This record gives sequence, C-alpha cells and structure tokens, in this order.
Amino acid sequence: MADTPSPSTERRSSDPQAIDEPQPVVVERSLTVRPRSQSSSVWSWFRYPFIAAGVALSLSPLASLWPGESPVDPTDYAERTRRVLQSTPLIDGHNDLPWQLRIELHNRMYDGRVDFNKRLLGHTDLQRMRQGMVGGQFWSVYVDCDAQQTHFEDPSWVVRDTLEQIDVTRRFIREYPDDLQYCDTAACARSAFKSGRISSMIGIEGGHQVGSSIATIRQMYDLGARYITLTHNCDNAFATSASTVAAGGPDNGLLKLGYAAVKEMNRLGMMVDLSHVSHKTMRDVLSVARAPVIFSHSGAYSVEPHLRHAPDDVLRLVKQNGGIVMAVFVNRFLNMKDPDSATIHDVADHIFRIAEVCGWECVGIGSDFSGTPYVPIGLEDVSKFPDLFEILMERGATDEQMRMLAGENILRVWSTIERRAQEIRATGEKPNEEEYEGRDWHKGLKNAPWMLRQSRDKATTNGGAERPYMFNVDGEGKHNPLIKQV
Repeated sequence: MADTPSPSTERRSSDPQAIDEPQPVVVERSLTVRPRSQSSSVWSWFRYPFIAAGVALSLSPLASLWPGESPVDPTDYAERTRRVLQSTPLIDGHNDLPWQLRIELHNRMYDGRVDFNKRLLGHTDLQRMRQGMVGGQFWSVYVDCDAQQTHFEDPSWVVRDTLEQIDVTRRFIREYPDDLQYCDTAACARSAFKSGRISSMIGIEGGHQVGSSIATIRQMYDLGARYITLTHNCDNAFATSASTVAAGGPDNGLLKLGYAAVKEMNRLGMMVDLSHVSHKTMRDVLSVARAPVIFSHSGAYSVEPHLRHAPDDVLRLVKQNGGIVMAVFVNRFLNMKDPDSATIHDVADHIFRIAEVCGWECVGIGSDFSGTPYVPIGLEDVSKFPDLFEILMERGATDEQMRMLAGENILRVWSTIERRAQEIRATGEKPNEEEYEGRDWHKGLKNAPWMLRQSRDKATTNGGAERPYMFNVDGEGKHNPLIKQV
C-alpha cells in the first residue's frame, strides 16, 4: 500500500508562504512529544546504545542464533557445535568400513552376525555416527596393492575385487534406509541431510584398482564412484606414490597416462583425490587440472613432515585451484616420532595450518576411520567429531568457519566439479582413449575377419595364431584330447 500524505503535508505543499512563515503545524508537532513522562525521557537516553549493542551481538561471529532458539553463550562450545551440525551436514571424506565388510564378513551381511544399529567394536556403527552428528560419509572402497602389478597388467583380479567392494557398499547402504541414503551428486547430499539421513557416497582409494585403465574409470563412475585416489601405497600407470618416495625411490610425479586420466576425470565429473600421491604428483596435477581437486584424508606438511601431507606451496596451489584438503586422523601422520602420544589437538593444529595457508574455504574432515588401527587420543571413533569442533571453537574458530569445515566446503567443491564437467562435455570433448604404453595386446589370428588390410599384415608379422581353438576336434570329427589348439 502506498503512503498517504498527512494533512499537514498537504497544507504545506499548497501554501506558497509555508517556507517563509511559521505554521501552526510546528506547534502541533511540538505538542505531540510533550506528554512523554520523565521516565520515558530517561529511557530515550539509553535505548539507542542498547539497540546498537543488540545488533552488534546478533552480528557477532561468536553468537549462534537458530530459528526458535535463544542466543547462545559464545563459550558454550557444545551448544554452538550442536547448532552448527544441525544446520550443516558434517561430511567425512574417508571411512574404510567397506574394507571391514570384505575382510571380516567376506561381503556377507545377511547371516545375522552384524547389526550396524547396535554398538560394535572398531570405529564405526550407525549408533555412534548419530551420536557424532555425522551428516554425510564418503565410503572408501579399497583393495590392496599387489606386487604382481609391476607392469600394470593387473593379473591379481583387483578390478574384480573393487567391483565387489562397490557392490557390498551399495548393499550396505540399502540395508539401512532409515539412516543412510546413497548419493552421487552434491544436491543429493544436501537433500539427504534435510530428510534426516546420512548421505553415503563412494570413493576408490587407488588408481591400481581400475587396472590403470581410463576406460575402467568411466565404468566406475557409471557404477557410482565419485572420487579416485590416483595412487595408494604403490605406483601405477598414472602416477608416483608417496610411499615410493618415502622408501627412497624417485619421484617421477604424474606419468603420461596420468595426464590423460586427470583430463578424463575432469570431463566425467570424477573428483581427483591427491591423498597418497607424491609431492611432485600433487604439483603436476594442480598444474593441469581443469576442476578443483580434493585430498580426501591428508594434512599439512609444515605441521608434521610426513610425505602423506601437502606442503605449503601445494596448499597455496589448492587455494588457487578451488580445491579442498580434508584433515586426517591417523596418529602416525600426526606425530611421526611418538605416534602413541598423538591427540585430537594435533588434528586441530593441521586444520588451523591448512586454513592459515589455504583459507577456511578449503579445509574439511577426512578421518580414515575403520581403515587405520591407530587414531589419536580424543578421536577414538565416529562419535567424537563434535569434540573436535568444540576444541576448534575454543581456539577461536567461528561458527561460519565450522560450517565450512563440516560440509559446506566439500559440497561447494563437488558442485563446482560437476559444473565444470558439464561445461567440458558441452564443448563436444570425446571420452579419452589413451592406454598404458606397455600394455600387452592380444595378437589375434592371421586369418581373422579383419576390417583393415594392415591388421592382417600386422597379425602375420607379430606372431598371430594360425587357427582358432576348436575344442580338440580331430580329423574324424570327434573331440580328441590328443589334438591340441585346433
């Protein structure tokens, strides 16, 4: 509704002498203020400072306000943490529970041995995840590096085992629909949190698990995996591992096929995870990445010089890249000299250092629960996440910074990666077809129905078989084990 002019305004606007001669309206206005009591006059001296103080308090980064709730004491870190994690999903970047399902249950979940609604041994169960206010979890599917993979020909069935890990993870999520919701987009993770469920995502912890194959990366993406750690504790056809350098080996960084893999992962929208890779690999990837990168479970090298951590120059590159470093809880990475004395405060040190160099917008949480047997004092399992947030607040972190740490950062990074993938695909870029240069391809048959003449010639010169295997059929038209390869 439009404002209606007051009678006094109308008189003043219609009288040309109104500006030069005093008008009765001035007297009328003066009379309207005189009936106020002395107490009201006293209040008028103080009300504006009180209002200003109230506004300042409400805008303070230390004053947590939740709709329907009163302001909280800035030193009540437990209540501040509760409100932060009620409004923002706490998303952990790395939990190896699927590995426990594999080695402990042999992927069998329906025989009644385990109920994840009950308190279990180890680090993870649904009861403690709820206690720890977990809002989202990247479940790591992991298979050991195999010594036979020297030439990346993968004779160890590691791709099969990875597929089984994805299968058991998806089945685990479906088995507990009241608590878990499978998600493969950032939007889904937000929606799951709003519905009261823990968003559950899949990450693959090593490039060896895709057989060092870019085609397999595409298939893993289609099956729901949303990040791949370029290496685990072994080199592969993509890149050099931190463990290779720690053992005295050369740091060859990102290899030729690795450049193609990063390019394809950016096109797909698959997050490139740089935990476990060598420092040169980190720098090489950041020099060519077309989308933000993640470190799903790492720390700050300047706090503890373990090769699993990101040096300060890498943290600055991550800032430019728009990526995220998710702080790990493994005590061997937190205190190399005396791991048993590592505490929750060491994790806080890494978080503050990452934030100092890279900014609060690029730090997250990546516990490595259920993967490492060694965790710091004060972070013994998934129920302890709020304790970490309280300590960070006590050391000066604001509620907004805690929201970024909890989940806003990883959700923003993930959304950006998704958007960049759409932009890249919109240019018409085709799937990458690079292969490991040392791959041993099948030679084929000399008399196969070749499409190209040069293929027939190549099979002849490269030792292609003369005839296909015809199940040991002899000249009498009968199966005969004495007849070989005919």
